[in-house]
Amino acid sequence: MPRLNLLALQALVAIVSVAIWYVFSTYPVFGHVLLPPFFFSNPVDVAAQIADWFISGVIWKHLWITLWESMLSFAIGSLGGVLVGFWFARQPRVAAVFDPYVKMANSLPRVVLAPIFTLWLGLGIWSKVALGVTLVFFIVFFNVYQGVKEVSPTVLANARMLGMNERQLMRHVYWPSALSWMFSSLHTSVGFAVIGAVVGEYLGSAAGLGYLIQQAEGVFDVAGVFAGMFVLAAFVIVIDAVVTVVEKRLLIWRPLAADARP
Repeated sequence: MPRLNLLALQALVAIVSVAIWYVFSTYPVFGHVLLPPFFFSNPVDVAAQIADWFISGVIWKHLWITLWESMLSFAIGSLGGVLVGFWFARQPRVAAVFDPYVKMANSLPRVVLAPIFTLWLGLGIWSKVALGVTLVFFIVFFNVYQGVKEVSPTVLANARMLGMNERQLMRHVYWPSALSWMFSSLHTSVGFAVIGAVVGEYLGSAAGLGYLIQQAEGVFDVAGVFAGMFVLAAFVIVIDAVVTVVEKRLLIWRPLAADARP
């Protein structure tokens, strides 16, 4: 599908969704408003709140703090996941020893960890970063681990037959194999890094998008809550677009998927 057509369809979905929300939250249907504004607000009030935040400049400080926390969570969690994933995949004995502990750590509910990180690291950015890292690390780790394990034995045997040493195998065989898996996980990790930052801010902070949403919720400002969520969604889309650009640069060698038109 042409890029322009795809963008047009995506915009159409957003426009129709907002139009339905506006109609059902503004006009009675069979004598009742299906989406009462007190609980669901309406697109006009939400847009006005977002515009007020940007015009007054209130949002920029909160956006920057959440961005900084998300970037640190994403970078530390991704780097740790890549390194440990490669290590475990190349050292089966180590992976076997630590396998139950990795599964136990991954099963811990992250929201429960948030107050513990706050107790350990305080109300600053590092408690939010720690929460985000726990969300990002395991997603990247499992994908990189699987990506390295999925290297074709035939390709590996041919590379060794050509005289490649371990360093060359890592660069020319294992790393390209893991890249596709890694970037697949990074797209998911972007959202989780932001979630970690925002949840941490929501539970205890003095700034950030989570703080804005928590403050609006505390005074029953539904428009403010929805405005914060929309800004957060746009925020994640922008970061994901940056990851996509980097992915295309690093995976330029990968053949395009076949067009599955009927």
